[in-house]
Amino acid sequence: MNVREVSELKESHQPIFDLAIRTADMLVKMFGSRCEVAVHDFSDLKKSLIHIAGNVTGREIGSPITDLVLKELAKQKRDIEDIPNYKTQSKKGNIMKSATIFLRDHEDKVIGALCLNYDISLLMQFGGEIEEFINFDEQQAKSENFFTSVQDVTHEMVEQVLHGFKKAPSLMSLDEKVECVRQLEEKGTFLIKGATDYVASVLGVSKFTVYNYLQKIRTINEFQTEELAEHK
Repeated sequence: MNVREVSELKESHQPIFDLAIRTADMLVKMFGSRCEVAVHDFSDLKKSLIHIAGNVTGREIGSPITDLVLKELAKQKRDIEDIPNYKTQSKKGNIMKSATIFLRDHEDKVIGALCLNYDISLLMQFGGEIEEFINFDEQQAKSENFFTSVQDVTHEMVEQVLHGFKKAPSLMSLDEKVECVRQLEEKGTFLIKGATDYVASVLGVSKFTVYNYLQKIRTINEFQTEELAEHK
């Protein structure tokens, strides 16, 4: 394809991206600051993000495409489908309800995507009348990670402990985060390589903070054990 053909191709795609950008801006104006809508141009996957309305994930123009989208793009063109209503989590620990709509040209070629992320962290506290809104479609069991993943067993143990707090990690107090780490320590989670980094990313703190929590917890446990032994 020569330079002229490339130029003409970009021009033919421009109205599609213009409409996507207008849609992104309108959605954020409608749903407010907890909503983020990103527009991606797949002509360069290393810096595919060409427009972002709202700020939930902390990304900027020129950021790369996500792992979930790459997995979908690896499929045959006819098998690539939009991904509605799936759960994601930001680096700060915010829980989001997300959707990805693929943009196609007149030849049905996928050229980009419109990606919606809505922060439902506060909504998760209410339940009841909004429970239907925050439910995730089990048939859309997708995974899109904004952090480094570890073994499935670690993920499951962390999910079990977090479930007991009934709130997003970003809304947990210091004491609640320490208690979360205490329960994970009790389960033996930190015996697994990489668990500390994973827990830190989920709680939205540094791994050194998790180490400090663990040191405090283990010191208390040792003191209680010694005190118990003295009274026997």
